Amino acid sequence: MYAPEKTKGDASWFVRDRFGMFIHWGTYALAARHEWVKSREQIPDDIYRKYFDRFYPDLYDPREWARTAREAGMKYFVITTKHHEGFCLWDSKLTDYKATRTPWGKDLLKPMVEAFRAEGLKVGFYYSLLDWHHPDFPIDVFHPMRDHPDAAKMNEKRDVRKYARYMYGQVRELLTRFGKVDIIWFDFSYPDREYKGMKGKGRNDWQSEKLLALTRRLQPGIMVNNRLDLPGKADFHTPEQYQPRDWVRVDGKPVVWEACQTFSGSWGYHRDEATWKSPEQLIQMLVNTVSCGGNLLMNVGPTARGAFDDRAMKALGVYRDWMRLHSRSIYGCTQSEFKAPQDCRFTQNGKRLYLHIYAWPFKQLYVDGLGGKVAYAQLLNDASEVRFRDGGAGKDDASRGIAKDTLILDLPVVKPNAVVPVVELFLK
Repeated sequence: MYAPEKTKGDASWFVRDRFGMFIHWGTYALAARHEWVKSREQIPDDIYRKYFDRFYPDLYDPREWARTAREAGMKYFVITTKHHEGFCLWDSKLTDYKATRTPWGKDLLKPMVEAFRAEGLKVGFYYSLLDWHHPDFPIDVFHPMRDHPDAAKMNEKRDVRKYARYMYGQVRELLTRFGKVDIIWFDFSYPDREYKGMKGKGRNDWQSEKLLALTRRLQPGIMVNNRLDLPGKADFHTPEQYQPRDWVRVDGKPVVWEACQTFSGSWGYHRDEATWKSPEQLIQMLVNTVSCGGNLLMNVGPTARGAFDDRAMKALGVYRDWMRLHSRSIYGCTQSEFKAPQDCRFTQNGKRLYLHIYAWPFKQLYVDGLGGKVAYAQLLNDASEVRFRDGGAGKDDASRGIAKDTLILDLPVVKPNAVVPVVELFLK
């Protein structure tokens, strides 16, 4: 097991809780075809305005969201306070492009924070460094106006320094108005991207050192992600939409990390997106992540009416049902020094070793390296005993290639009623 260097932010709860909910919500939910719809379809502000003018989430019940997250086993949440489109969920004093100016007319963030805190979840704010609505944000490779014939001329009037001051003001609002904030998720830097002579943006544009100092001064202990383009300054790293095969390292050193993933292929609500993950994929993604020492931040994109749709609720139900019986193999767990058998994964919490079985075997499961090291074994879903013996003692062990350091588990023929069954091993 690895021990990452101590972070400036308080990682003690983060590496214990392991599982969080990401929420991508904005006016793009009305378009219902990906949160990057404004950029992908190069929609100008005057056309995109129709979503702002019709934003009315009448089914929004943050208490239900929070309860659903808690029941799914999630211990913290991260909400897109402002995504790349520039729309703000809170009543910012610095812009009119916010929820309180839509037909809904009310702050969406404050009741959300209160609801999730009431359910015992820690609070995380996502804040986009990009802003395709702000008049001083220079047009670049991702901006909806990148192919406009007058893009270069339009950029002459835009000043990223003025935009940066706007950004600091908004971050100050977020970190002073809502009580303790446990995570801030800045997104994202791309200094090496260039398009038609328009350069991408990074630490010099955001003045990231200043932004980070402001963040830590206003919220001591806050966990800051790695997307400010400041190598060596992040508390945690954020592999996105892929599964690391081992503990994430930076410059050869293990770091605190969190994989962010989606139920389907989109972060924001996407009515017609069809690649929703199976129950097996959902649970295995969580187990795979923790087995490599990381956290999983699983995303849901609410509808424009402010509800989790039936597909999202079904996916969250998969986590709810599995975590109700198996959360002990996730919370407080990390990568194990032991090598799991084929089609299995280990997580470990001290003397308790958790064997997650992806492909249910017939009767016996052989675990090399654990012979003589286990005092007791049981299925985690019902605490029923799993009998076992150490290899090398049976009359046929030698002919079968079973060594003395192999643990032999006698499993029931019928797989337990769990997407991924878990055997809890008590080490000597």
